[in-house]
Amino acid sequence: MRSILKIELHMHLEGAAPPSFIRGLAAEQNIDLSGIFDRQGGYAYRDFPEFLKVYEAACTVLRSPRDFYRLTRAVLAESAAHGVIYTEAFLSPDFCGQRDVAAWREYLAAIAEAASDAEAQDGIVMRGIVTCIRHFGPEAAKETAICAAETAGPFLTGFGMGGDETKGHQGDFAWSFDCAREAGLRLTTHAGEWGGPQSVREAIEDLGVERIGHGVRAIEDPALVRELADRGTVLEVCPSSNVALGLYPDLSRHPIEPLRAAGVPVTVSTDDPPFFHTTMTAEFEQLALAFDWDVSDFNTVAETALEAAFCDEQTRARLRKTLSSDRENKDLS
Repeated sequence: MRSILKIELHMHLEGAAPPSFIRGLAAEQNIDLSGIFDRQGGYAYRDFPEFLKVYEAACTVLRSPRDFYRLTRAVLAESAAHGVIYTEAFLSPDFCGQRDVAAWREYLAAIAEAASDAEAQDGIVMRGIVTCIRHFGPEAAKETAICAAETAGPFLTGFGMGGDETKGHQGDFAWSFDCAREAGLRLTTHAGEWGGPQSVREAIEDLGVERIGHGVRAIEDPALVRELADRGTVLEVCPSSNVALGLYPDLSRHPIEPLRAAGVPVTVSTDDPPFFHTTMTAEFEQLALAFDWDVSDFNTVAETALEAAFCDEQTRARLRKTLSSDRENKDLS
């Protein structure tokens, strides 16, 4: 499974920080973050609200563009080691200069430089998606959207929303999504995780997004499932995240296979991999065990992700060629 080339569309850059990396930064800054780790050195949380608190506490030691350069290099090296050739990472101006456009530009430049170095050295391509944070409120989201609109370009290609899905409604953030759309950014948002199927409808109708982060609780509404299939709305599914946070008791009861069987385009991602003790290789291994997926199934998932990726057509064509050449070489061997 590690050798299968993979495309990931849903990963939070800060949430992908290895615990050892965060502990190292904390030590450099003489900050005590021991309370957010368990005895084995991993992140410690009991439920989704506590997960958000631990996530935000870990981000407190990410204080400079240099920190984000180092973080991006570490995250992309790990992804590349698991066969990921293209990844889209959610980036938060909230943690990169407190939504100040000038400061955000400096952080983004460091992240983009790290991505360029990773592509040259590890062969992995990265694009950025700015995300506002839902529980910080609509006014903060407007500032985040302005940061995104001011820096849209070949590297920063999308806009979305994460955070606590139980706070407010998708439509409360319509101004921010309209701002991002007018800047040429492509749109996604977290929905259908904690907010239920109605949040997926709101995302489509009120924000006009083309992809949904998670979206798995759409399975509870058969009419919505048919609509997603008809629209071709792509779901950024993160199976281990959903199980780790208690949304489903185990992977065998996860709806990714029923959604896929109903014609909904699904992709596979890790979300916040060290928080959920996962990698893209582990996701593939677990899906093969739970649903008997084989190489052809994973190839289909990669093709779906490639077509849904927020990248330019030249990059898409280059990635398509890489996938095709790899499959041909494996067939010959």
